[in-house]
Amino acid sequence: MLHGGVHIVIVGCGRVGSGLGVELIGQGHSVAILDRNPKAFRRLPEDWGGTTIIGSGFDRDTLAEANIEQATALAAVTSGDNSNILTARIAREYYDVKHVVARIYDPRRAQIYLRLGIATVATVSWTIDQVRQRLLPDALGGEWTDPSGGLSLIERPLPERWAGRRLADITVPGEVTLVAVTRAGRPRLDLDGLVGQEGDVLTLMIARSALPAIRTRLAGVSPEVDALFANGAAS
Repeated sequence: MLHGGVHIVIVGCGRVGSGLGVELIGQGHSVAILDRNPKAFRRLPEDWGGTTIIGSGFDRDTLAEANIEQATALAAVTSGDNSNILTARIAREYYDVKHVVARIYDPRRAQIYLRLGIATVATVSWTIDQVRQRLLPDALGGEWTDPSGGLSLIERPLPERWAGRRLADITVPGEVTLVAVTRAGRPRLDLDGLVGQEGDVLTLMIARSALPAIRTRLAGVSPEVDALFANGAAS
């Protein structure tokens, strides 16, 4: 693993799993991909730098071989909803993996799994970039950028330290605007007076020049910077 990277487990080496694995390795992360079908690994480049393991995502011996205890994130992206959710729950509840995403084909189940603390992405809205951003939420990047490149629309899970705080305070005129909050699978636009809750997902419109500052603000790295934003004095 390169300096600054994390370890990520991917269960399922289909088009999404293989594409995600290639992208994450390219970003300097350590990746282990599991699949019950050894032929699935043919989708990976010959010089791919990760680990491939034959087995299922809910077999603990296989997960141990994938170094699950050192994993920061897990993506369950097989073709079966039940397998993906079972794998995700094991990762979250037994191994305490911080960031877990499960692919589902039935979007009606999404709200149920959100209540279990499992982020889901339905097939109709699936992209590799969406999964990567949920696996590595600290890596702020634009889901949409305007033609000039000056504005980005991003989604960001609410940091724990913002739970109980007024979400409207995240807005900094001219730099970042809180557009919506998704709570328990439902988007909300009634932001005045709305207080952050664990599991909230923020939709933010950010001036490109302000990306480093908003990263610091949401992460709470510097109390001084946080106070500066709260006073509306950041530049």
